[in-house]
Amino acid sequence: MQETILILDFGSQYTQLIARRIRELNVYCEIYPYNHFPDPNGLNTRFKGVVLSGSPFSVRDEDAPVPDLSQIRGKLPVLGICYGAQYLAQSSGGAVAPSRIREYGRANLSFIDPLSSLMKGMDRGTQVWMSHADTILSIPDGFKTIASTSDVEFAGYRITGENTFGIQFHPEVYHTTEGSTLLKNFVAGICGCTQSWTPRSFVETTIAELKKKLGDDKVVLGLSGGVDSSVTAMLLHKAIGHNLYCIFVDNGLLRKNEYSKVMERYRKLELNITGVEAGELFLDALKTITDPEKKRKIIGKTFIDVFETEAHKISGIQWLAQGTIYPDVIESHSVKGPSATIKSHHNVGGLPDYLKLKIIEPLNTLFKDEVRNVGRTLGLEDEFLARHPFPGPGLAVRILSDIDREKVKLLQEVDDIFISMLREQGLYHTVWQAFAVLLPVQTVGVMGDERTYENVVALRAVTSTDGMTADWAHLPHEFLAKVSNDIINKVKGVNRVVYDISSKPPATIEWE
Repeated sequence: MQETILILDFGSQYTQLIARRIRELNVYCEIYPYNHFPDPNGLNTRFKGVVLSGSPFSVRDEDAPVPDLSQIRGKLPVLGICYGAQYLAQSSGGAVAPSRIREYGRANLSFIDPLSSLMKGMDRGTQVWMSHADTILSIPDGFKTIASTSDVEFAGYRITGENTFGIQFHPEVYHTTEGSTLLKNFVAGICGCTQSWTPRSFVETTIAELKKKLGDDKVVLGLSGGVDSSVTAMLLHKAIGHNLYCIFVDNGLLRKNEYSKVMERYRKLELNITGVEAGELFLDALKTITDPEKKRKIIGKTFIDVFETEAHKISGIQWLAQGTIYPDVIESHSVKGPSATIKSHHNVGGLPDYLKLKIIEPLNTLFKDEVRNVGRTLGLEDEFLARHPFPGPGLAVRILSDIDREKVKLLQEVDDIFISMLREQGLYHTVWQAFAVLLPVQTVGVMGDERTYENVVALRAVTSTDGMTADWAHLPHEFLAKVSNDIINKVKGVNRVVYDISSKPPATIEWE
């Protein structure tokens, strides 16, 4: 059985980061809301240990999260982080109160218990990251201090007679310099995990499970040319071969020459793929539409119609495969509930119920970086794995007005110049995402001796690790000058280029 660490989520902004750090240690883990964790009867056989996350709540709040740990305490190793540590202390008779001084940011451990299994190998004076408004004033009998800072006496403790620990700092964040050592001490040393969960082991296990689950059944998958759907396709292809039927829909809103290039790449992988050129259908449906949410919904519905028509041509299909990844799954059962919709997502998960297809999601336990590592293990090339993200609605949400073929062609040309030059200058892989936006603005310009009144395009490039936050990329001025010059000289209809220097937050990465 897969060795697994259970993370109980109390709503912290850092919960996913805890999971990522543990998985970097080659230990598999799963996140569950504190009030919806797995059947307690199977906890001892399924999980090797439990981490309690931080929380935006205070343990003193009337509506503070109160987990039932009766099936966990004393039976499995437990590590409480921040809120988790404060809850364990308070619920056992300790005192938690508002901090007398600011406890946010960098701090240093002035005391470390040299005999503590959790703190093994960590240096006195090591930097940690604090992020809490409350502090533990006193710990109950049976609790032993294992770490302190000059301001926080009970920065870490252990409960005597249990493998239960609490720390008021965050080992998962970069600023805790020996955080990985602490987490390794917990998952490997205290919980006894063998650190054997690797991309190769995932591939081998998943392919075997897919063979067993699907047998000779037929599966249909909508491909986008992106990382998630491509890795999903390769896993299924390895498992069931030509019983996987892939459909790639050209919605007329892709990058320049994208459809033909991606089809060629997929055919080289020997995938059983059907391409559908449906650009006119999508563009007709989008005529006069300017609202970005309406664009998304029209594109989503049209995609479903096209996909459904193609799927019905294949007899005996029983499964619909999707490239769902773990952050999507976590979001769907978040402590806070599904987040408010910022923008709709274009996904084949919206296929009508009457298709009666069962769902298979081979990547739904992986983060994006893990998907890429699995793809490399499967032999996928960087054309798939290192591509910048591209929105499902494509260029429709990068044209900030109504859409027609001329505007799409103009933006394709601009985008192609920008991306091609990033590649030529060795800058493509230094940014997380780069693209061009056609603005609903025309400005006066001069070309030769003539006055022009033409379009403005904005260039956007950001650095990020996961897209949750992003900073604008500080591309060289000489590079931006050359790109601007080439776009204005080579793309008829553009006489002004601007560069977006907004970060996320407060801006989003895409403009719509």
